[in-house]
Amino acid sequence: MTTRKKAKRPPIHMIDTQADSLTELALGKEEQLPQVCELLLEEINRATIHSAAKIPADVVTMQATVTFVDEGTGANRTVQLVYPGEADISAGRISILTPVGAGLIGLREGQSITWPDREGHERTLSIVKVEQARAAA
Repeated sequence: MTTRKKAKRPPIHMIDTQADSLTELALGKEEQLPQVCELLLEEINRATIHSAAKIPADVVTMQATVTFVDEGTGANRTVQLVYPGEADISAGRISILTPVGAGLIGLREGQSITWPDREGHERTLSIVKVEQARAAA
């Protein structure tokens, strides 16, 4: 059990099917990416789970486009949260299996989370806007 609880993390929400697939993904990549997978599994375990139809529209889900501010640098970024095979940083698509991706999942507009980056430094990420991916009709 990790004793590093510097800041209380905000409540988060996830879609039931995404929580299941992210759990499988994290468990399958645990050897290659132990820190990120541990963080992601912790987030899944503490999330309030909803059906896709009941998830609030302002929650960061897989495939959503999210604008956030890194409070430490003031940098404002807009990215789409995707599965590892779809990631392309130059196209603004970040993997859920990155520290930032794992930190953003489940947050709502207006929330902030203090989260470790790749080097282990704590950063505060604040959600400005969430746009859900629209399914093709």
